[in-house]
Amino acid sequence: MAVYPFDWVDAFTDTAFGGNGCAVVYDDGALDTQTCLKFTRETGLVECTFIGPSDVADLRVRYFFPTHEIPFAGHPTIASVASALSRGRVSGASLTLETGAGVIPIEVSPEGWITMTQNAPIFGQSVPSELVAGTVGLSANDIVGAPQVVSTGLPFVVTVVRDHTALRRAKVDVAALTAFQEQVRLDGAPVMEPYLVSLGGATAAGDTFSRLLLLPPSPPEDPFTGSATGCAAAYLWHHGLIDTPAYVAQQGHDMGRPGEARVEVLGPRDAITGVRVSGQGRIVMRGEMLP
Repeated sequence: MAVYPFDWVDAFTDTAFGGNGCAVVYDDGALDTQTCLKFTRETGLVECTFIGPSDVADLRVRYFFPTHEIPFAGHPTIASVASALSRGRVSGASLTLETGAGVIPIEVSPEGWITMTQNAPIFGQSVPSELVAGTVGLSANDIVGAPQVVSTGLPFVVTVVRDHTALRRAKVDVAALTAFQEQVRLDGAPVMEPYLVSLGGATAAGDTFSRLLLLPPSPPEDPFTGSATGCAAAYLWHHGLIDTPAYVAQQGHDMGRPGEARVEVLGPRDAITGVRVSGQGRIVMRGEMLP
């Protein structure tokens, strides 16, 4: 019987049972897509990764939702690197990952902070505030500016909400959000759920506080969304909503799973070249998959 070791890693935290969990499976490219999907559904997590060899990078990472494979994701990247470092699959202060969104450079600080440089943002269509608000139980007056599709590897509709009160009031409307995803596209492909961002952190250490409400069969809410954090940073910097390109992003605090990222947008507001998103990872479980 084939045995595939895995680590359960909480990302964007250094504390067990904080941040966002991800199971990192070492399959060396052997598992088919359906098995990867079944494993992800079995865990009940938002995403899992499957690690194998690469001809163009130090590792190849495949990212899975319970329903389909995606090109890239943020917290699973942090989790995968934390796991691979712990197992000695990679070493040193810099490495690269082959993903569906291209080769992603990674840096590791002596203190254990893992930094991914996400792609230069693609700014897609602006979306009417009324349309976005209807998917999350808010009014158009709760939204600041125009929501917009942004991708640094995975497309989200970045939506700035007026304050923490509005952020906490948001509640997904499954029918409206399903219809929304059928309408809103980037280069013909569907986008992720709206990423809700408010200025001001959940604690004094943060500068933004965010939520991502999810459709079934995913859990109802994502504790921390690293890919969307990069999209949001590009949006905020590009549209002049933050004064500095470097800040601290927070998410998950109201879920009892606080997560935190250090974020830096690279380049001027009108010519962003990438987004650096840094986080920590904490391994909380180890096991073996026996499909």
